[in-house]
Amino acid sequence: MPAKRRPATAAAAAPKPTEKKTRQSKLAKENNISGEEEAEIREAWNLFSVPHEDYEGEKEGVIPVEEVRRALIALGLPPTNKDEMREIIETLDPTDVGFATYPSFVTICALKLRTRDDADLSEEVETAFRLFTHGAEGPISLAHLRRVARELREEVSDDVLRDMILEANGGEGVHRGVRLEDFEAVMRRAGVF
Repeated sequence: MPAKRRPATAAAAAPKPTEKKTRQSKLAKENNISGEEEAEIREAWNLFSVPHEDYEGEKEGVIPVEEVRRALIALGLPPTNKDEMREIIETLDPTDVGFATYPSFVTICALKLRTRDDADLSEEVETAFRLFTHGAEGPISLAHLRRVARELREEVSDDVLRDMILEANGGEGVHRGVRLEDFEAVMRRAGVF
């Protein structure tokens, strides 16, 4: 008689998350940004930060003020003009020593994240929307989603694609498709924009 199979435990049967969510640090909470946003800021910071003997207490190092603009550009948060850049430098380095610390850089980035121009966000949403519609006017249709799935080499059933449309348009019907306003709402709920 063959050995009995043990039933799967709940832990073994539970699906494993594919992406670990980044935990929000105290600094991120103070600046009202997500853990993911802080991780992006830290990544840009690490590209330009250097250790400095006068800042031994700064475990993240410091960044020379002449590199701040490049770090902001790397984050997609470039200063809008020279006056804004001058204000940023004055805020980061009020004593004019030539270096900025990580906490002050995070604060500046958080402010820039919160004050991104709505027109810029609307333009990004519209550009992403046009990727689905292939530049055509009108809503995202079932045919558009099929094409995108095919291009991504994803096997997605029509039932799932229909459910995506209904979820995005508030259940108003597959024939209605997903309009730009619906798409923007979905992107905002997802935290993409």
